[in-house]
Amino acid sequence: MFENITWDFSGMEIERESFRRIEAEADRSKWNDKEWPVARRLIHTTADFTIADTLKLRHNPVDAGIEALYKGVPLYSDSNMIRSGISVPKLQKFNSAYTRESITCLVADPEITAIAKEQNITRALAAVRKAKDIIDGGIFLCGNAPLALAGLIKMIVEEGIRPALIIGMPVGFVNVVESKELLRKVDIPHITIEGRRGGSPLAVATLHAIMESEL
Repeated sequence: MFENITWDFSGMEIERESFRRIEAEADRSKWNDKEWPVARRLIHTTADFTIADTLKLRHNPVDAGIEALYKGVPLYSDSNMIRSGISVPKLQKFNSAYTRESITCLVADPEITAIAKEQNITRALAAVRKAKDIIDGGIFLCGNAPLALAGLIKMIVEEGIRPALIIGMPVGFVNVVESKELLRKVDIPHITIEGRRGGSPLAVATLHAIMESEL
């Protein structure tokens, strides 16, 4: 009953074989050599080739992300899952000063909880407003809360902040499509998945793909 299982693959070999099969099946004609690693990584993460149909990379985000990482810019995430999932050793290959503390997520801070309650807004939105100085010039990863992404874009439009890169992949049914449509209207380098799909694992996978494209 176990004859179809290959037992003697290492983790690295499994990933290589997975990528080989993706390369054999995928239509990569719409992607250049810098973009394809992102599309391939998201196909690998979801085991779903259709995710590439809604993946959008605008304003040269891969180069912008790599340049920002070499500079050691701070990272802001809208969920602690993203913060925990980002590989610090990979970050340190770009800038040795990176640590886990270089990745900020304020959504669970008691101060943010109090602000959200007082202003009758979500914690994700309150956290983004509080983190404005971190996000300005940094890398912003959104894999959960659409109001975090919408709130960021509002600050870009109204206050002139300029993140180096936005990975905008909130997931769900309320404000999700709308927040991604707002992202289309700004000229900040960004990567998004149109529609309702998204999630913290995809945001992390996207940043890792950017890093892997350079290493």
